[in-house]
Amino acid sequence: MKQCFARTLVLASLLASTSAVAQDQTLEPVVDAANEINQAARSSQLTVDQIADTTQERLQQFKQINRQIEGLEVYVQQLQRQIDFQQQEKSELNTAIDEVSVVERQITPLMLRMIDSLETFVNLDVPFLPNERENRIINLKDLMDRADVDVSEKFRRVMEAYQIEADYGRSIEAYNGEMQVGGQLQDVEFLRIGRTVLIYKTRDGEAMGVWNQNQRQWQELDSGYRSSVQEALRIARKQLAPDLLMLPVFTPSSQAGE
Repeated sequence: MKQCFARTLVLASLLASTSAVAQDQTLEPVVDAANEINQAARSSQLTVDQIADTTQERLQQFKQINRQIEGLEVYVQQLQRQIDFQQQEKSELNTAIDEVSVVERQITPLMLRMIDSLETFVNLDVPFLPNERENRIINLKDLMDRADVDVSEKFRRVMEAYQIEADYGRSIEAYNGEMQVGGQLQDVEFLRIGRTVLIYKTRDGEAMGVWNQNQRQWQELDSGYRSSVQEALRIARKQLAPDLLMLPVFTPSSQAGE
């Protein structure tokens, strides 16, 4: 009886072992397939992650390019406005260029008349700085004959000469020069106060004279004015502060006054 039981157990064990081996052999393809599926899933997930990263990067690039396009559109619009404005200026310049010859023909005679008038004025004016003023007019006449100088520059120089002459009437000036005094050429100091007073004084102060515009000649000045003239010369040279002075003044209605 015992022997039959033992055989039964051995047989059962063999059957169980055989069944397990058969089961393992049956499940092995399934496990391998599952592993392949898992590996494919991991590979697919990596691919999806890479696609997602690439898509996000492309989206950022797209947004950046859109911002650049918007900026370029604004820039192009600004350039177009500038081009339109330049086209308008070009048209206006072309019109002005067409009129230059007409303007030049009109303004050149005007400048010549202005120079002649200025020369006449200087000749009739109080005779201060005669060489400087005469040379200025000579230079203007020479300038008008030059072909290498623009009309605009010629006009500017003429207007500058007029401005200088106008400024003389609002200034006080002391300068050195020479003139005939007592039949001799002497170094003198000139005092000019606007166009109202022109006085000379010799270096030693022994002789003084004032220009009489009514008679258009020099008139001897009394020695009593010596201190006032000396003080006025120092004021003109900015060596003293401006002050009230007693000096002779000629007016059209009188021979002399103070």
